[in-house]
Amino acid sequence: MRSLQDALYNWLSIKVVSDARPDDTAARDTTELFEELLAKDHGISGIVITKGKTMYELTYNHENQEKKSSFPVELIDVMINQIEEQPEKFINYPDN
Repeated sequence: MRSLQDALYNWLSIKVVSDARPDDTAARDTTELFEELLAKDHGISGIVITKGKTMYELTYNHENQEKKSSFPVELIDVMINQIEEQPEKFINYPDN
């Protein structure tokens, strides 16, 4: 992923799904992949998520400095909302 904003957006979108569906192995694995990319490609660590009424706020360490980013709830929650509205399209296949 090229830009830090894109990487954080993608990570947060799947992290929300992973947190809401702890048995969803695909969401968990994708979250872990994005976390590795954030660390390796962008030097990001220690992400803390705060969900407000209209915005997700991320606080994180980037190159030994505390940084913040914000994303609208309505954009981040699109994926989890689709899953919740049509669960038959998003079947979870647990590890065996």
